[in-house]
Amino acid sequence: MTDLEQLHFTGTVWRPPYEAYSVLLQATIGCTHHACKFCSLYGDLRFRLAPCEEIEADLRIAARHQPRARRVFLVGANPFAMSCNRLVLLADTIRDHLPKVQTIGMFARVTDIATKSDEELRELRARGITGLTIGTETGDEPSLAFMRKGHTAADTLAQCRRLDAAGIEYYFTYMTGLAGAGNGLRAAEATAALFNRLHPYIIGIVSLTLFPEAPLAADTAAGRFRQASERERLEELRTFLARLTIPATIMGHTVSNTVPLLGRMPEERSRLLNELDNALARFSENELAAYRRGIDHL
Repeated sequence: MTDLEQLHFTGTVWRPPYEAYSVLLQATIGCTHHACKFCSLYGDLRFRLAPCEEIEADLRIAARHQPRARRVFLVGANPFAMSCNRLVLLADTIRDHLPKVQTIGMFARVTDIATKSDEELRELRARGITGLTIGTETGDEPSLAFMRKGHTAADTLAQCRRLDAAGIEYYFTYMTGLAGAGNGLRAAEATAALFNRLHPYIIGIVSLTLFPEAPLAADTAAGRFRQASERERLEELRTFLARLTIPATIMGHTVSNTVPLLGRMPEERSRLLNELDNALARFSENELAAYRRGIDHL
């Protein structure tokens, strides 16, 4: 790619690990919600749509360098917030430039699903939009409310069942430590109970990593939130995996995890639990906490 072929990206580019080989295309900038207390990913960015001319220019570059691309991942905090008509137009535009593309993925909020009718969800699936990475974070209602996620566990259940009916594949995230000190077991049980009623293909595991610019930092300094210890987080994750009954791929190997995990449930449950048990036996709280303090960027 030459200096004259610069793709349009604003701020840091975020994508899930499993989208590593997808064509990345900026469709939106910022987050429609921008209120979660733990989040510091988007800074001062406010939500806006990427200009159509920039999208087309990026697709022309992608067509020159990846003409046989099979998947596109739309960059932005939650591009699924776009209207059905705009998403359909975008899907058609992508295939005008990359005719071999079979599926299109993106980040989505639970509330983005609610804005679309059942018919619209089916239309989006027909256009190849399948692969929504949803920031569920937890199934623990008190945590969702305190962290200002903007949806409830009941909302997640209702909206993802609509995705199931439309045939749209989706992936969840679970953030250990989000419930705070002493509440990990409660969060693990609530999250497993919620996820067990749905069909996420992948469950991405992350752990709360607090940076000074996140609103939660002020709550922590004021004593309104007390962070869970690293060992409690591992015990929380262990409880979650022990309670999870649905088939899903567990991907917990990002930088925020003190103990990286990767495996298929339920087939590899015993191995994953053993890895957590071994880590709990081997590492002290001080060692695990030192790792967390060393994380300077997600």
